[in-house]
Amino acid sequence: MLELKLTFDLRDIDKQPLSEAELDRLIGARDYKEFLNPRNELYRERGMAEKPPSRADAFKLMSKNPNLIRRPLLVHGSKIIIGFDEAAYRALAKARER
Repeated sequence: MLELKLTFDLRDIDKQPLSEAELDRLIGARDYKEFLNPRNELYRERGMAEKPPSRADAFKLMSKNPNLIRRPLLVHGSKIIIGFDEAAYRALAKARER
């Protein structure tokens, strides 16, 4: 992201976890399951791939277990890029150049 000269605010969600309300505002009408980290131990232990938690339970779990949230999250206006997606970062940088 730095290479693409994207400026951003950084928040370490291990040190400053997102609250349930913040998660609700951030995720909005999007599919909350896309924000769950399938590499997380809790995700695997609970079999969330086959039986995902409800939206409310997911927000509770993510607020208490920040590693359950896929990262990085890059928020630009109403757009959110979830996980490392170089093509999406490049597209954002290109769009910002215009």
